[in-house]
Amino acid sequence: MPDVLTMNTLDNETIMHLLERAGEFKSGKSQPMTGTVVNLFFEPSTRTKMSFEMAEHKMGLTVLPFETAFSSVLKGETLYDTVKTFEAIGVDGVIIRHEEEAYYEQLAGCKIPVINGGDGSGQHPTQSLLDLFTIYQEFGKIGGIHVTIVGDIAHSRVAKSNAAALEKLGARVSFVCPDEWSGGYKTSEQLDDFIETTDVVMMLRVQHERHAVSALFSKEHYHEQYGLTLERERKMKDGAIIMHPAPINRGVEISDCLVECSRSRIFKQMENGVFIRMAVLEYAMKGRV
Repeated sequence: MPDVLTMNTLDNETIMHLLERAGEFKSGKSQPMTGTVVNLFFEPSTRTKMSFEMAEHKMGLTVLPFETAFSSVLKGETLYDTVKTFEAIGVDGVIIRHEEEAYYEQLAGCKIPVINGGDGSGQHPTQSLLDLFTIYQEFGKIGGIHVTIVGDIAHSRVAKSNAAALEKLGARVSFVCPDEWSGGYKTSEQLDDFIETTDVVMMLRVQHERHAVSALFSKEHYHEQYGLTLERERKMKDGAIIMHPAPINRGVEISDCLVECSRSRIFKQMENGVFIRMAVLEYAMKGRV
């Protein structure tokens, strides 16, 4: 059965099949599945964890509870041995979020499918897929769409996942961030250079937990220089939309009044996450889309 670890390993045909299947699930065309899964979240999560649980519920899957604080991880058990334990007792798939980048490389000997729920600053494939699904729903295509990703590029698994997928599918991608956060991408420090021409403004959370951001930028300075202010939103072209993977630092990367404005698709992204994750679960556990 296929793992879903990075957007780099999903070809365009598979990505588009997953988007189409998510659309079918959203329209109510779903068939119950049998099987047992475990969600192993070693980092805090609201949207991804609960979205997977809702997707699993809708698919009719059995979900075994797992809490790191009450597991043998605290006794020094390796991630590999934890997953092999679930494999041995008959679990059919695992969803893992882990602070270690590319943690999944140590799971090569495991036979059950692994779905990556986010690895450090590495990849977040299901978030990328739900973002693609949201764009596809909005514009009916991905090729030719101009997406501007703004914020903490270097530490964002969302930015890295989306950059790879969007460019493969023919979108134009621009990056805006402080030089210190470029992460090796060609970036600009001027959001105003793109605000009038972009179709999608994708804001990223400033990840305070991954670096000493407060020593470099005040919230006020960051919002003025890189944030989506009301003034910038007014310059956006007709039909352009706002996206954000959340959680949101309101008043930092985006003005509070724009979080639920008519252009915003932030909560639509969360809604779409359930249907994308249903499609990914089906793909990983059945070996097809």
